[in-house]
Amino acid sequence: MTTRQHQSDRPTQAPSHCPGVNLDNIAIVLHRPKYPENIGAAARAGCNMGIKRLVVVDPLDCDLTRVLKMATHFAADIVQDMEIFKDLKTALAPFQYVVGSTARVGGNRPTLPDPRRLAQDLIPISQKNQVALVFGPEDTGLTNLELGLCHAVVTIPTAAFSSLNLAQAVMVLCYELFSARGEDRPTEFVPRLAERYELEAMYDHLKEILVAIDFINSENPDYWMQHVRRFFSRIPMRARDVRMIRGICRQIAWYGSKDRT
Repeated sequence: MTTRQHQSDRPTQAPSHCPGVNLDNIAIVLHRPKYPENIGAAARAGCNMGIKRLVVVDPLDCDLTRVLKMATHFAADIVQDMEIFKDLKTALAPFQYVVGSTARVGGNRPTLPDPRRLAQDLIPISQKNQVALVFGPEDTGLTNLELGLCHAVVTIPTAAFSSLNLAQAVMVLCYELFSARGEDRPTEFVPRLAERYELEAMYDHLKEILVAIDFINSENPDYWMQHVRRFFSRIPMRARDVRMIRGICRQIAWYGSKDRT
């Protein structure tokens, strides 16, 4: 992977007011969508709400004729510029903040139950960071491992029937972000965070070390790493923080390799 240039890690003075969500830094990410009509409808929802970046991961069917029919000519540019990837990790690599959407909640799926609260949280984050809104397949949604790639997880409150059409879910979240774009309130900007590919390299390094010292079970390390990921996702980690954690891992590995006989 090519080396990326990083902005200075030195803190900058925060402005006194934040102009709402920066929609230019928001992307809709559809993971393994089954129907091209839903891709087109999601593009149209993004166009309606001022979000122009669409990322599609491993689509089952990406028939552009059917996609464009639902997108209409208004969102044709978004479809033309959409990015297609084979796997979710690669697709999320350049993002600094990732939000997963799920209808299923539970002890292993701590979520924000209110998209409006999410929009408020994204106001300072979106100023200097690329943000991905990730939606899973229509029939299964995102798995626990896929949600482990996210900094935050949100669910859309509903009545008795919790399952929403994919494009409907996209529209609800995009609308809340659009509604928060014009708010002008005192807040502090969140500095530029580490990119997803940096975090994944850190997690791989941590997993290797934690297995080596028997802190996590080597038979199912990804399951136990979910707890580690959840802990770090609560910390706004910058590139220098990731470098520090990886430096600690290298030092642990070096110390463990020393011959102390």
